[in-house]
Amino acid sequence: MHRNTAGIDAGGSLIKIVYQENERMHFKKFHIKEKDAAISWLKLSVPSLHVALTGGKSSVIQKKYFPKSIIIPEFQATCEGTRFLLAAENKSLGENYLIVNIGTGTSWHVVKGDKVERILGSGIGGGTFTGLGSLLTKVRGYRQLTVLAEEGNKGNVDMMVKDIYESGESPVNGELTAANFAKGIRQKHSEGDRLASLSNMIAETIVLLTSQAATIHQVKNAVIIGSATVGNHPLKQALEFYMNMVGVIPVFLEKGEYCGAIGAHITV
Repeated sequence: MHRNTAGIDAGGSLIKIVYQENERMHFKKFHIKEKDAAISWLKLSVPSLHVALTGGKSSVIQKKYFPKSIIIPEFQATCEGTRFLLAAENKSLGENYLIVNIGTGTSWHVVKGDKVERILGSGIGGGTFTGLGSLLTKVRGYRQLTVLAEEGNKGNVDMMVKDIYESGESPVNGELTAANFAKGIRQKHSEGDRLASLSNMIAETIVLLTSQAATIHQVKNAVIIGSATVGNHPLKQALEFYMNMVGVIPVFLEKGEYCGAIGAHITV
């Protein structure tokens, strides 16, 4: 008889659930404000669950709903889930690579064979896009913000290298940003333009830190996971563009936002 198992990643913005039922793996996510409804739904839908938890709010959920569950350290679960998905999606990167987890904030890990080490963290991430994006516009929902960002033109808000050199020869790519938001008080722009600029600034910051980490640890591949790139095409495209420019190969996983929940699940 097969057990019904689940891994739950309760983070700062989302609660992600991976559960096994009848030998099939299922994926669900909810806003963290809906965690009570999400867990109630899970317990009704899949009774007699064996659960492993991870994420910042895991102890709250354990105490209230699953006192017999185990808690897996967040960074361990994330990295184990990444390894699992790389194998499941037949992506071979060798033994050494970076994991860049872009969630509410961003964390960096370096993988060298069987060893994994968290090397860096930043407050810049999906929470920045949602929070600052809501301050820059009248839009509140993440999906609506990403749609609006796709309609925008960052060049109406950012000062580009080509804006400075104009017809002169630029020492670097003219499409690079010289100063984020520098045209904010000089030029007419839309809410979409502001969000496109914000998305670009987040991508540039993450890529600069990734590039430095890749150089220090002598790796070429960076596995991009987390929820922030899901549905956010401007952010994903900018990450790919800048990473290729600095010589880092970005690898996106189809279910990368569930790495933490998968890492917890496979330990049950």
